[in-house]
Amino acid sequence: QVQLVESGGGLVQAGGSLRLSCAASGRTSTTYSMGWFRQAPGKEREFVAAITLSGSRRDYADSVKGRFTISRDNVRIAVYLQMNRLKSEDTAVYFCAGRRLSGSYNYTSENEYHYWGQGTQVTVSS
Repeated sequence: QVQLVESGGGLVQAGGSLRLSCAASGRTSTTYSMGWFRQAPGKEREFVAAITLSGSRRDYADSVKGRFTISRDNVRIAVYLQMNRLKSEDTAVYFCAGRRLSGSYNYTSENEYHYWGQGTQVTVSS
């Protein structure tokens, strides 16, 4: 099994920045692509960003493209989400997710991921 733990959430003013971290432990050799999802109050969980094992491919939701950057450190077995120019609509619980299978997949679907963290709250005040 793989355990994922997010950190870095908090309260920030609109226009500010936050950097989320997700540390993996356990059988991390089985973790391939990783992603970030978020869930706002009263809404379904939605895709934010994904990155392949090598980091050569990164995908983003249209709503965060140009403002958020996903990266990973395969030595520390961690994935990060740099969030800039935050907006009030970015307020949500952010979840880190990992996939144990290699190859192509629908990176926007939460059903394609096998490991999940508990989430970290991000609140953007306007």
